Amino acid sequence: MNTLRRLPLLLATTLFVAALTPVMGRASDHTPPAVQPATDFAAVEVHADEKLAIAAEPYDTREKMALFRVDYVSHGVMPIRLIVTNNGDHPISLRDARILFVTKLQDRIQAADPEDVERLMTRKEKEGTRIPIGPVSIHRKGKATDQAIEQDFDTFEFQALVVEPHTTRAGFLFYDVSGLTHPLQGALLNVHTVKDADGKELFYFEIPFEKYLKSKSSQMN
Repeated sequence: MNTLRRLPLLLATTLFVAALTPVMGRASDHTPPAVQPATDFAAVEVHADEKLAIAAEPYDTREKMALFRVDYVSHGVMPIRLIVTNNGDHPISLRDARILFVTKLQDRIQAADPEDVERLMTRKEKEGTRIPIGPVSIHRKGKATDQAIEQDFDTFEFQALVVEPHTTRAGFLFYDVSGLTHPLQGALLNVHTVKDADGKELFYFEIPFEKYLKSKSSQMN
């Protein structure tokens, strides 16, 4: 084949590689997203009197999955980014917080730990993923033998026990939604047992994922 005949093939190959490079770059960085105020997100609830806003951003697309080392969604695990903004003058405690994924049918799903995710992804016995009520998985309950899962939890899991005044904290919680066909439809994130600096429990937050789905749909149109 002479040079002129090879030129279109070489050009097509170059363009294909160039198109893939940004995606591959994002996939290999595994760097947490920049922290933005909770009010910058579609699915958010604001308590003006308490000067506190909490948002929930599902990572439910192939593009978003590039952030992680593992494709969780394809294995029935939904990463939810929790963003907490404290605009008040006193710290907010999440030490006793309970953060549950509440399905359309009102099933309450506790955030998973690395072992839960590994069991699900290896099709082994699943346990403790759906319970009536439970603590947020801020406190590490166990370790996975799968290094990629363990690294993702170390890098991305929400770990803040306190949100300081005029500060935003963000991180991910992972939920087993393997039994749900459309897990976000009619579902919400329930956040309660959040306390102020005096230990007083604040009013609970309910963040509907429909807000996120509507925003996602409008961006596609």
